[in-house]
Amino acid sequence: MRTTLTLDDDVANLVRKQSRRSGASFKQVVNHFLRVGVMVGNNQPTKRFVVTPRNMGLPHGLSYDNVAQLLDVLEGPTHK
Repeated sequence: MRTTLTLDDDVANLVRKQSRRSGASFKQVVNHFLRVGVMVGNNQPTKRFVVTPRNMGLPHGLSYDNVAQLLDVLEGPTHK
C-alpha cells in the first residue's frame, strides 16, 4: 500500500539514524517500528502491582521520637 505520511522532524531524524545504523531502508525501519508500536498498543493492560504493607516493628527500647538515636543504634555512629 502506498500512502503519504508526514513525520515530525525529530521522528524523521530518528528513523534516518536507525536506517543508517541497521542498513535497512527508511521504509523498512518505519514499517518495523509501526508494527512494534501497534502490537504493543494492542496488549491488554497489565495487572496492577499492589504493595501489601507489613509492620516491621522496632527493636525493643527504640522509638521514632528520637531519630538520631535510632540511626546510631541501627546503622552505627558513622551513619552520617
